[in-house]
Amino acid sequence: MAKPAPLPDLPANSNVVPLRLRFLPRHREYLLRWLDAGTAMGLCDVDVAPRTPTDSAVHLEHVLVWVRECADPAYMIRPEGMRWLVVDHPRSHKLGSFSSFEAALHCIRPVLAHGATVAA
Repeated sequence: MAKPAPLPDLPANSNVVPLRLRFLPRHREYLLRWLDAGTAMGLCDVDVAPRTPTDSAVHLEHVLVWVRECADPAYMIRPEGMRWLVVDHPRSHKLGSFSSFEAALHCIRPVLAHGATVAA
């Protein structure tokens, strides 16, 4: 099972800001539209795991996707730097890295028009 990488600890006086994508409300809106449109193509459920602090490390949030054929999550989408990584969750195999959250979902099931964007 692939686990999100922890964020590095930076010194308190550091002026380095790590650039990482975050799951925003607009992503949630698009995710729910995508799930609704993909129900006929075998999408069952999604879950957004928030950032959780554990032992001074912060794990990145990720999205788990369930499909009709499997009781366990089939896919995981998580931010990796400035891209979105899609992982075959049961096999922990990287399927692709995408510049947008929408493209990552399109890789799993192309149920919305490619290039569709979330409302600002």
